[in-house]
Amino acid sequence: MSAMTAPRPAKAQTSEAKPRTKPAEVRREELLDAAEHLFLEKGLAATSVDEIVSRADVAKGTFYLHFASKDALVIGLQERFMARMSSSIEKALAKKRPDDYRGRLRAWITSAIDGFMDQFALHEIVFHEFRPEDHKPSKDNATFNGLIELLQEGAAAGAFDLSDPELTGLMLLHAFHGAGEAMHAAQHTGARRALTKQLETFALRVVGAP
Repeated sequence: MSAMTAPRPAKAQTSEAKPRTKPAEVRREELLDAAEHLFLEKGLAATSVDEIVSRADVAKGTFYLHFASKDALVIGLQERFMARMSSSIEKALAKKRPDDYRGRLRAWITSAIDGFMDQFALHEIVFHEFRPEDHKPSKDNATFNGLIELLQEGAAAGAFDLSDPELTGLMLLHAFHGAGEAMHAAQHTGARRALTKQLETFALRVVGAP
């Protein structure tokens, strides 16, 4: 008598089906990440939308759901750059007493310099290489506004001797950018520490708190 072959059991479903789509904010970040990597590898002008969607592994139509154009994506990278820097500065300021205006100004400068230098190449691409005729930089700059608020609070408390905190903040930002360029040219960590210290001393003198 021949043995009967038992029927094979149906294969159990061990995992749930993967979602077909990702949340919109996740897709947007993936497109920004892909563009950032490509811009750093190839440069802004040499990178196409087709390459960005290929790197992000999305359809081209998905790109245009989030960004009207490549220029709009670059503006998104600018906004993300500033948001990250602003978040880092806020964390540094939170470690200081609210009434320690000198310490908070030093913390602002150190954190801003580190954020700027750690992403120097990206900054140069999205803020310097990108110059469309119809785009004007946004006045809603959280990093700049945070510095202005700090100077205004310090002046109101008598810690800083300032007649025009906004103008002073603008001048400090130009000094900050120039120092960052010098640090990048020096290409070593010691220069960053030394120039950061010089910038702190300069800023405290400018605000009347030597």
